[in-house]
Amino acid sequence: MTAPKLSLTTTTADEATADAVIIGTVQDSAGVALAPGSERVDAAFGGDLAEILRTVGATGKQDEIVKLPGMGRIPAGLVVAAGLGRSNGDGPTAEQVRRASGAAARALTGTRRAVTTLSTVDLHAAVEGTLLGAYRFTEYRSDKGDAPVERVDVVAPEAGAAKEHRATLKAATAIAEAVRTARDFINTPPNDLYPATFADRAAALVKDAGLSVEILDEKALRKGGYGGLLGVGSGSARPPRLVRISYQGPKARKKIALVGKGITFDTGGISIKPAASMDEMSSDMSGAAAVVALMVLAAKLKYPLEIVATVPMAENMPGGSAYRPGDVLTIYGGKTVEVLNTDAEGRLILADAFVRACEDGPDYLINVATLTGAQMVALGRRTAGLLGSDDLRDRAAAHAKATGEGGWPMPMPEELRGDLESKLADLANVTGHRWGGMLAAGIFLREFVAEGVPWVHFDIAGPAFNAGGPWGYTAKGGTGVPVRTIAALLADIADNG
Repeated sequence: MTAPKLSLTTTTADEATADAVIIGTVQDSAGVALAPGSERVDAAFGGDLAEILRTVGATGKQDEIVKLPGMGRIPAGLVVAAGLGRSNGDGPTAEQVRRASGAAARALTGTRRAVTTLSTVDLHAAVEGTLLGAYRFTEYRSDKGDAPVERVDVVAPEAGAAKEHRATLKAATAIAEAVRTARDFINTPPNDLYPATFADRAAALVKDAGLSVEILDEKALRKGGYGGLLGVGSGSARPPRLVRISYQGPKARKKIALVGKGITFDTGGISIKPAASMDEMSSDMSGAAAVVALMVLAAKLKYPLEIVATVPMAENMPGGSAYRPGDVLTIYGGKTVEVLNTDAEGRLILADAFVRACEDGPDYLINVATLTGAQMVALGRRTAGLLGSDDLRDRAAAHAKATGEGGWPMPMPEELRGDLESKLADLANVTGHRWGGMLAAGIFLREFVAEGVPWVHFDIAGPAFNAGGPWGYTAKGGTGVPVRTIAALLADIADNG
């Protein structure tokens, strides 16, 4: 569905012509208090706005939305008070602003025009939160319901120049659009999004952004020796694909390899999954969705980097020709893997992709995958696990925290490598026990990273998909995690190497 149109305004919120004005509220010891940026609206209510909000039960807690009539005090007919939660001594954080903006945008469905003061606290966060909170996926509904808020005027912060604010608006909008693109891919059902159609849609998208793309079909994969992809995809009537996307930025300082897992549906194969929640396995291509969206974002923001994405796509089905536990697959480049569990398929297609990506001689390798259920056991549904080279892993984790997407650096204990030994091949695809599954998967992937290449792996099995109700700026369904984190990491590498 169409995103709201956002534009900067220097008109104060108490004078703006709009259907609704968004202000922020915070929790404090006396109850609800007004957040910075709401002073002019408060003055229009005679300085009593906080007391009015307290009277109707507002608390300022995170994600709370309270609506008040404008009562003729301001041109807007509605005041929307968005809760930021408890504020530390430095005022609301960017993530609090992002979540409050998202909650407000969700509450304004069917509204023609709104103006927000949350942008005076953090412009970038307010823009992202608004665009992501207004996201709805209705392509397959006959009744689309009310449209998202059509237009949001963001009040420009007092500090900074107009040119700086416009640049912030442009960057935040582009990043939010990339997240929305990833969400659209993830939410598309697997009967419409399978390897061939996913590859074609991705190619069309990146070509429109001016990028070059190459698609390897099953014949090219067989000729090239991509045994992981061919093995995983062998049980499906829909053969696998490998998509390669290239971006050449101006005065590129570093070369980045991006790899994203693209299992368009995962039954578990012969090692079949339980029926409960198997429908969510259409999101097993969330890593690939994030990578494709990031390539378009790189072109929009013109990162001074060279970026090559290698995106393996397959459907893991238990057909008569499916690969079996006990099979040995030869990964691209020659290393062999004994398959002990066909539901540990993501690492097999990523192994092919890692080896191919490293042939390009990247300075960094960044991988995104809904890889292990063990990630959710260890960290829950909202916190990604980050593994890889210590420095790059910790750098990425810092950006995950700063963007609000969340991520935690995890170790790769050497003793687990011995548990991946195979009786037949160079290594096995699982350890054969349940302990440290996320960590063992990282150790497996490390086997296919070229020596000397710093890399980081995002295990987003939980954070990629929101099976519950919406909250903050996060809709039900695909989340687009970790597009914003990797965008921040790419910008960091562009600036600092």
